[in-house]
Amino acid sequence: MKHSILVLLSALALHAQPFREHVLATDLKGGYQVVIADLNKDGRPDIIALASGMTELIWFENPTWERHVLATGLKRMINVAALDTDGDGIPELLVAHEFANVAKNSIGIVSLLTHNGDPKQPWTVKEIDRLTTSHRLRIANGQFINAALTGAKADAPDYRDHTPLVSYKPGEWKRQLISDANEGVVHGIYIVDWDGKGRDDILTASFTGIHLYQQDKSGKWTRKQIAAGNTSPWPKGGSSDVAVGKLGKQRFLAAIEPWHGNEVSVYTKKGKEWQRKVIDDKLVDGHTIITADLNGTGRDQIIAGFRGEGRSVFLYTNTNGEWKKDVLDKGTMAAAACAAGDLNGDKKIDVVCIGSATTNLKWYENLRP
Repeated sequence: MKHSILVLLSALALHAQPFREHVLATDLKGGYQVVIADLNKDGRPDIIALASGMTELIWFENPTWERHVLATGLKRMINVAALDTDGDGIPELLVAHEFANVAKNSIGIVSLLTHNGDPKQPWTVKEIDRLTTSHRLRIANGQFINAALTGAKADAPDYRDHTPLVSYKPGEWKRQLISDANEGVVHGIYIVDWDGKGRDDILTASFTGIHLYQQDKSGKWTRKQIAAGNTSPWPKGGSSDVAVGKLGKQRFLAAIEPWHGNEVSVYTKKGKEWQRKVIDDKLVDGHTIITADLNGTGRDQIIAGFRGEGRSVFLYTNTNGEWKKDVLDKGTMAAAACAAGDLNGDKKIDVVCIGSATTNLKWYENLRP
């Protein structure tokens, strides 16, 4: 309680909207990813917590945050994605596990998890694919997207190889290649309707920058570069994680750069070019970046977290064209991933983060008026 009050007072002192901190777990070894999804069809968003150092995939039930085990025996988990593929109101889950950064050590198993009537009881696990360094799982156009970290021949420290981006159609569960044009480490992936045509597109963040993948009506994918990212020589340049936000009608990109980098970069379009501005260079092992309208003004803020020394999560708010930095969590969250959503039904966007070295899971309740 004392710590929660200090966090609240700190936020107020920094003139940011206040948050109330809720600690949901402190024992998630190697906490890596957090996903918001309704797992029991009660209309309330639950939280999936994936920890790479555990063999149990955990979920927390809203509103009591009771802890349940989805599946056991999943070693070195790295990502999970949720999609209701059969229309029963409860999502199926795709999980990437048996992961390692170096391709020769990474089996890259992709498994389908399905419930057996009661989502609180263990789910069935079925392997559907093995793709070396399977790393980022997302949903686009009713399919699961799998972005590998590197190509199969890549090795540290250069990681030179072409890196596959693939999809799985529910029911068929056969790997379909989207592209292997990306090179080096592809760390980030973001799904967005880029052109407003009602179809999902894919942004990737890699050693060679930020790229946009779009699919035409025939199913063919095209790729174009949006930005080069940090311009340091390979393998120290490029981009690591990317998100899209809006300031009213103006779109911007937010990125952590380079791979596991120290910079928070913002891209805004001027004419045909996307101009890069570094708004912070003090992150240590930056690992998560998202955007959300936390103030309810139609203007997104940036939430960025890092796992290294300092272990913190920061908020960035654009006021009169300048980005102002505030603290969401200082020193107690080695943020590997954060997600945003209305967790308590009050029409305000909350933030939830999972920590790696801190082994914790917290949700930050938005207390703005």
